[in-house]
Amino acid sequence: MKSQFWAILTLFLLLGCESKKKQSPLLSEDEMVSILIDIHLTEGIASALPISYDSSQTVYSLMELEVFKKHGVEDSIFHESLRYYLQFPDEMDKLYARVIDSLVVKESAPESQESF
Repeated sequence: MKSQFWAILTLFLLLGCESKKKQSPLLSEDEMVSILIDIHLTEGIASALPISYDSSQTVYSLMELEVFKKHGVEDSIFHESLRYYLQFPDEMDKLYARVIDSLVVKESAPESQESF
């Protein structure tokens, strides 16, 4: 009887010590690139508005939330993914090279192809 008690107690202790921390999902590189492109476009739009800096920051914050909604991503997941990728500068350089290439292509595209 005592050995069963100790066996059960040991089992509970082992299971209780198991880590309950969930790994939150990281965004893939493609998802990060897509979101970063939209974020930089949003920053450009907000900074070009003829309003004060403080107001443009408020507008940008609201627009940024719309970017996350568009991509179906919570801002916390994006920020956690960004922190993760920032730990690997070479990978982050590759991501930003893709972002910059995409922004250059968008900038050089004829205005007739843009849909507003």
